[in-house]
Amino acid sequence: MSTVAFHTLGCKVNHYETEAIWQLFHKAGYEQSESQADVYVINTCTVTNTGDKKSRQAIRRCIRQNPDAVICVTGCYAQTSPAEVMDIPGVDIVVGTQDRSKMIGYIEDFKRSREPINGVSNIMKTRVYEELDVPAFTDRTRASLKIQEGCNNFCTFCIIPWARGLLRSRQPEDVLAQARQLVSAGYKEIVLTGIHTAGYGEDFKDYNFAALLRELEQVEGLKRLRISSIEASQITDEVVDVVRNSDTIVNHFHIPLQAGSDTVLKRMRRKYTTAYYKERVQRLQDIFPDLAITTDVIVGFPGETEEEFRETYNFVRDLQFSEIHVFPYSKRTGTPAARREDQVDDDVKKQRVQQLISLSDQLAKDYASKHEGEVLEMIPEEADKEDPDNGMYIGYTSNYLKVKVPAAADMVGKIIRVKMTKAGYPYNEAEFIRVLDDAEKPQYVQA
Repeated sequence: MSTVAFHTLGCKVNHYETEAIWQLFHKAGYEQSESQADVYVINTCTVTNTGDKKSRQAIRRCIRQNPDAVICVTGCYAQTSPAEVMDIPGVDIVVGTQDRSKMIGYIEDFKRSREPINGVSNIMKTRVYEELDVPAFTDRTRASLKIQEGCNNFCTFCIIPWARGLLRSRQPEDVLAQARQLVSAGYKEIVLTGIHTAGYGEDFKDYNFAALLRELEQVEGLKRLRISSIEASQITDEVVDVVRNSDTIVNHFHIPLQAGSDTVLKRMRRKYTTAYYKERVQRLQDIFPDLAITTDVIVGFPGETEEEFRETYNFVRDLQFSEIHVFPYSKRTGTPAARREDQVDDDVKKQRVQQLISLSDQLAKDYASKHEGEVLEMIPEEADKEDPDNGMYIGYTSNYLKVKVPAAADMVGKIIRVKMTKAGYPYNEAEFIRVLDDAEKPQYVQA
């Protein structure tokens, strides 16, 4: 019996795709191994220069673990820099962000010929979504469902279109079939994911993201539908309408902001203004008074003045996000922003990052404290790792509050009702009320 080990870097899409690649190996008779394996698959990231570096370190670590193993490198770094990856002594096969189904064949070929294989082709020519099936996930509690690939935006800081290609959507019938499969495998919540998730359908003639949401609503047994990320420009009136009439779309949206200054947004080549962003958020807040909005902000983008940073800081404070993922701007070779001469000094970046992180912590605590004493619904995901014997389980409410609650192992993956006793950050504490019956509709907030 041959064994395979996986090492995944980067985003949720990469983790989803590792699960899909595992399905291919599983069907070919492989077993997954945590220790020494016959084959190592390293799923790489290239979002920053640091991503490249970490990917190279992971590749070398796997080669050291078993020098006789077949080393197969895939993912974004493999796609953008295949020659660089092939030059690492010990790498046998390189596959980019497509043609993953050919991996098993390449491994068989390599075992026969012992000749390294570069299976990377021009991603910019790809126009069809690569269908990769994931009937279940190794961690069992929250299911991701990838609905599209690639991005047409070409923001000035981002390499991803070159790593993932142009936007292409998965066929609606394939999305719905996999959603049904995941629900029948016991998942109560599905997280829609992709490279530019809500851009879904932009390459179709008469079908869009709102239409897909409407059809997913009809999947019997699905209790919660979460969108991993949605751009402000994609919160169309039609999407707002679907959300308003939905029983399953949760009261949490991740809407990347990147900057709260219009001049910085323009330099980034983002497709909205701060006024437009705010107006779209307010449309969603009208539907969910307790709406959680999380976001991404890049600090120290080339040319960012103190005044522009203040604009971002004030915008974020006034909009009252429930959490902010703060990133210092990081040069990505090959992007227009990396070529700019007005790079912000590292010390200034660090200082600004700290200010925004402190603000984020405060906003997160403020948001959580509004829910103290309320009855909420959550899905326990895992036992408390810090103290596995304390009977506490950790999971998320529909509005993405991370909660610790006394529960039992058989409640993992189920929707339970809890009363929040102590708000905090990163964890809130709650007491267990009961497990929801399958026939009950989730209620997002019960005061």
